[in-house]
Amino acid sequence: MVNIRLATPPSPAICRDEPVDWIIARTPIPYADAMRAMEDHIAAMIEQNAPERVWLLEHPAVYTAGTSADEKDLIAPGRFPVHRTGRGGQYTYHGPGQRVAYAMLDLTQRGNDVRAYVCALENWIISALDGLNIKGERREDRVGVWVRRPERSPGAEDKIAALGIRVRRGRAFHGIAVNVDPDLEHFSGIVPCGVSAYGVTSLADLGHLISMPEFDMILRDAFEKIFGPTRDGFPR
Repeated sequence: MVNIRLATPPSPAICRDEPVDWIIARTPIPYADAMRAMEDHIAAMIEQNAPERVWLLEHPAVYTAGTSADEKDLIAPGRFPVHRTGRGGQYTYHGPGQRVAYAMLDLTQRGNDVRAYVCALENWIISALDGLNIKGERREDRVGVWVRRPERSPGAEDKIAALGIRVRRGRAFHGIAVNVDPDLEHFSGIVPCGVSAYGVTSLADLGHLISMPEFDMILRDAFEKIFGPTRDGFPR
């Protein structure tokens, strides 16, 4: 049993009593297919015909470009497919060994505060990492969750998780990506999130060899402490 401690106290407005559908994909989902499914679900949520959902999956290797992406940050455009996406942020990599969690949540029922929601997503990641005795930290000038690497050099830090969201009529979608055990060399084809001064790491790189199902349980426990209860949804 992993003991989850919260990095900071959650906002009471973020938490709901209504359970969120928790769905884990059995096989990798192509990025374009996932975007279509997420768009369809958000449209149904706006019409109040679908519940909130967290969808955990892995993608085949792909680079994605957020709304702030700069072309010069795509260093190796021919290495993997590149998808433009409506989420905030710049370039990032998704691929096997990375746990992507798309959170489709109704912010009109969760305080309607986008900044507080982003903070809650960061807190979710940080709290899950704490369950593995990894100290994740947020930075005011850099999006994502970071770990200090003093064994490399004073002030060295690596990014272990990315996040990017979009909000449509009060419904948030896209979400987070945590590096469990991806091929870190694949990040060299981009400047991740436009930040070139820092590196990228993973749970495995930090010496934590954990299976994806084990990490999923930690993520779920941390999510429920911040956002409220979940229920098993139908796997895709």
